[in-house]
Amino acid sequence: MDENPGGDTGGSEIPWYSVVFYVIISSSLIGVMGVSLISPLLPELREVFGVSDAAVGLFITAYSIPGIFLTPFIGYAADRIGRKWVLVPLLFTFGIAGAGIAFTTSLPVALGLRFLQGIGATALVMLAVTLIGDIYDGNRRDTLIGINGSMIGVGAAFYPLLGGVLATVRWSVPFLFFGVSIPVGILAVVTLDNSTGASDVQLSTYITRIYAVIQLPEALALFAAMFLAVFIYYGAVVTALPLLLSDEFGLTSSAIGLILAIAALANAVTSSLYGRFSRRWTAPELISLGFVAFGSGLLIIWRSSTTAVIAIALLGFGIGIGLALPSIDMKVVTLVSDDLRAGMMGVRTSMLRLGQTIGAVGFTFVADAFFVSTVEGYRTLMLGTGILVTATGGLLYLSFRN
Repeated sequence: MDENPGGDTGGSEIPWYSVVFYVIISSSLIGVMGVSLISPLLPELREVFGVSDAAVGLFITAYSIPGIFLTPFIGYAADRIGRKWVLVPLLFTFGIAGAGIAFTTSLPVALGLRFLQGIGATALVMLAVTLIGDIYDGNRRDTLIGINGSMIGVGAAFYPLLGGVLATVRWSVPFLFFGVSIPVGILAVVTLDNSTGASDVQLSTYITRIYAVIQLPEALALFAAMFLAVFIYYGAVVTALPLLLSDEFGLTSSAIGLILAIAALANAVTSSLYGRFSRRWTAPELISLGFVAFGSGLLIIWRSSTTAVIAIALLGFGIGIGLALPSIDMKVVTLVSDDLRAGMMGVRTSMLRLGQTIGAVGFTFVADAFFVSTVEGYRTLMLGTGILVTATGGLLYLSFRN
């Protein structure tokens, strides 16, 4: 269906006057807040909690783990009882648990709260994209998926800056900011349709149908692409790069946040143009080009000797995310019927969380355990991963064009 909830769009493909549209966008923005906001703080958290590089990566891992296992079941719940009655509790859980971290300096307690916050974050972006697929269709749907990705990029650009600035007040203040999801949850209660996405599909039938779709080569390729894209981005950029910038260049949290924002801004611009890109290139071609951009960024970081060059390299990551992730989302939401859409997006999100989890601890653990210094380890990992990803993306693009 292609409804206009919340007001007239004035003929535009973007429903600027729809309150529901803003709830959808806000949910996505909150869904990416959990990592982006605290990424510049990772070096400082080493001192606050008295931990190593590998241990501080657990702030990302503890947050990501719930999404690996819970998202498909949350997807079923959203398809069964409706999107609203799943989205609202997640928003409240995210805000309460995230803000609670500000009141502890115990690592086990903080990681436990991050785990609960991760439960709240599991399906926020997934449900936002699912709602777009429910409510809109045709080119408007593709455009809004791109706009949603663009707004995620804007948020991801703003959050490191905000996190770095708030941290200058006190390390705990960025965690308090997570509480903004609570008023969004209240707004979702008031505005979302109670029946959106609700169906009478039974669990056994649902699992059978989802499993059949997952085995399709196209679905497997999409999920693999999601995992790899997120593994590279969260391992190399979100976790390893802030530690590298702190240890090798002596940058503060606010300066790190400013540099990381470049990738997110490039993502925002690229995603906002996705509707145009999708008319010229197929989704597999755009995903392949995204991986070429990832690899190029990694190789530039490996060769960089100044923060200015690293800033240029981050443009590659932003472009890659802006091409790859909207392409994957568009293919997933159109791969199945309405009553399976949230479930398939749930599997997609499980792959995203798995990439976050392994990427965050993978890069830091390998650099910490197998190299003389973590700086040497991060640079070597950038080189090896960059060569592999660039070559793979380039070969896939050529194969899709032929």
